[in-house]
Amino acid sequence: MDNIIEVSPLADERVAPMAPPLPGTATSSYNQKGYLMNGSQQRGYCCVSTSTKELWDRLFDEGYRADVSINTDNGGTIYAHANILGMASPVIKSMLKKSKRRGRQRSISIPGVPHDAVRAFIRFLYSSCYEKEDMEEFVLPLLVLSHAYVVPELKQVCVQQLEQGLLTIENVIDIFQLALLCDAPRLSFICHRMILRNIKAVSATEGWQAMKQSHPILERVLLQSKIDEDNRQKDRIRKINEGKIYLQLYEAMEALVHICRDGCRTIGPHDKDFKANQSPCDYAACKGLELLVRHFAACKLRVPGGCIHCKRMWQLLELHSRLCDNSDICRVPLCRTFRQKITRQSKKDEIKWRILVKKILRTKTIAGAPFFSSVIASST
Repeated sequence: MDNIIEVSPLADERVAPMAPPLPGTATSSYNQKGYLMNGSQQRGYCCVSTSTKELWDRLFDEGYRADVSINTDNGGTIYAHANILGMASPVIKSMLKKSKRRGRQRSISIPGVPHDAVRAFIRFLYSSCYEKEDMEEFVLPLLVLSHAYVVPELKQVCVQQLEQGLLTIENVIDIFQLALLCDAPRLSFICHRMILRNIKAVSATEGWQAMKQSHPILERVLLQSKIDEDNRQKDRIRKINEGKIYLQLYEAMEALVHICRDGCRTIGPHDKDFKANQSPCDYAACKGLELLVRHFAACKLRVPGGCIHCKRMWQLLELHSRLCDNSDICRVPLCRTFRQKITRQSKKDEIKWRILVKKILRTKTIAGAPFFSSVIASST
């Protein structure tokens, strides 16, 4: 037929478009299946809105059909729900199993901390929420409760709050002892570091005096840690200073080769043609070494031990000979003589020179530098 339009069989197939992502708002969080949320693998999807958290808070505040009464110090009572408490804390779950029933009601006790701290703790079990004022006032009781009743999420929150500003010079000793008792390694490490950095101020606090009376061994451990830390700091400074000296020696060796082979400014080999307008030297040690070479050439007490400046020059020449790759073609004075002298040195002196050379090579990688390549290859 003339009016019939031929349609491809594929045109009739409808392909469903990709579903758009769920709308994200400031009051809700969404997690797709299999993604990580708060560092742990979640099953299915997670979409918790602020209204849902408020609902859990209302359930706790109003105590609707609560079946557990929690007795606190000073005769306080908090009403809660056994199912929620049991799922949030394995310790409370065990306590509920052992508690005596009075009809539908069960009763447990959480003594030793203020009533408001227990209330903030139970509220966290419901909605994982807390008031800023409660955290600032009861962070230490909440840390104890999170450890005693095995609530790791609350313990993590308490540690973060202490780390971010609630830890002070005045309370660091008390929190350090509490961190040791509550198995909070990160918190104990932060406290220990703060104590060592402020040992003078911390040792003048009431917390330190109380620790001195109740835990004298801990005081001795902290003081020994401070001594060990000071020794490590001194050792680090000593190694840094030694590294600078070894680096200066290496630069002096470079400058010595440069002067004797290429010449520098007004000093160099006898066949060097010096120009009036030479470019500045790139070797930082050249100027000082040039003065030392001039003194060495003119000094009347050139023998080793006669002049301190000449003695230094003798040592630099011997050090160069131990780093030199080929003394036969080396243009540094006495290089071959010192290489021959090595075989006649005592074992003690030989060990000292080897250690010095090894440390210089470790301080700066000088592979490919003039005359030194084979020495580095044999050392590595």
